[in-house]
Amino acid sequence: MKDFFRSRFFTVIVILMLIAVIVPSVFGAMGLGGTLKNGLNTVLTPVQKLFSYVSDAFEGFVSYFTEFDRISEENAELRSRINELQNQISAAEETEQMNQWLFDFLELKREHQDYKLQDAVVTGHESDNYITVYILDKGTAQGIEKDMPVITPEGIVGHITEVGTDWSKAVTLLYSGSSVGAYVERSGEQGVVEGDYTLSRDGLCKLSYMSAEADIKVGDRIVSSGYGSVYPRGLVIGYVESVEKNAENRALDVTVRPAADISGEIKRLMIITDYESYTE
Repeated sequence: MKDFFRSRFFTVIVILMLIAVIVPSVFGAMGLGGTLKNGLNTVLTPVQKLFSYVSDAFEGFVSYFTEFDRISEENAELRSRINELQNQISAAEETEQMNQWLFDFLELKREHQDYKLQDAVVTGHESDNYITVYILDKGTAQGIEKDMPVITPEGIVGHITEVGTDWSKAVTLLYSGSSVGAYVERSGEQGVVEGDYTLSRDGLCKLSYMSAEADIKVGDRIVSSGYGSVYPRGLVIGYVESVEKNAENRALDVTVRPAADISGEIKRLMIITDYESYTE
């Protein structure tokens, strides 16, 4: 403690205190109190401004981070709400799709009361741009057998080629080697819709055995005939995409675009497990 009172720091403090007491008194006795006051104000004003600026800056700094934290919390809440709404929208869309599927299923059932139908979910596929083989979640446990037709409300997709206990595979109309007995709905011209490797890359198949004199036009609807195939009569196959004369064999080269979307968007299908086999 004695060392403190003897220190230079203590001496400076005492001197400053004496100056703070004596100087104002002397200037007051001399009638110069106003001058001293003005001088001190002149000296202290910039200092006060500096301290005020620093204080304001510090308050702004603190306020910025406080606001930043508040905005961050609000953003987190908004993101959470957006995710919740997106989940609700997805659920609503899924429900709407399911309702539409059930409606289409019932409409098809009403239109073809002679069909026994089994719905199936697509669990995978083998394809390039367009699907050639679908993998389904139904098998022998659900009564599925080879050669059963696979359809959507829009038309024929293909038929079952492999069956397991709880799975099956179906080749589509685009599969090279697949065939469907068909006719032109407008004119009654007979032919066979076949898969073609080259055409399949464009989502097309061909209508074979059409003579050069056949009455067929672009846009004609092609329907299954029920002859020589696994498909019942009257199922929509697709629509004529192009008609060209073949100079070599005096026939028509006809391409058909399937009515069913075979591009990977199909999520559910229907398998015809039984139907009244007849032709007209």
